[in-house]
Amino acid sequence: MSNVENLVGEWLPLPDVARLLDVSITKVHSLIDERSLAALRVGDRKIRSVPAEFIQDGQVVDSLKGTIVVLADAGYSDEDLIVWLFTQDESLRGRPIDALREGRKTEIRRRAQTLAW
Repeated sequence: MSNVENLVGEWLPLPDVARLLDVSITKVHSLIDERSLAALRVGDRKIRSVPAEFIQDGQVVDSLKGTIVVLADAGYSDEDLIVWLFTQDESLRGRPIDALREGRKTEIRRRAQTLAW
């Protein structure tokens, strides 16, 4: 198991994401293509999967897309941005993904934007 797999913990294969969001698998692929979600190939079988914490109350975490776009524009790969989102930050008292799930997107976006400079 890779470091990113351990860091994230729970991963959802794309069919599970479709079921949780109540959309088609094609729509899940579109969400990934439009940067609303990020996915990696994980596990022994290298199945394309999404971190489970990207889904909240049957929807994609509200402020995730903009944050993914900012990080991708800063040159982060999907793996890099997932690592950044799931790495503990003492100044946040948690991880960036936790702050996004709590609705603290401005603080996280500001930090993500500084990574581009």
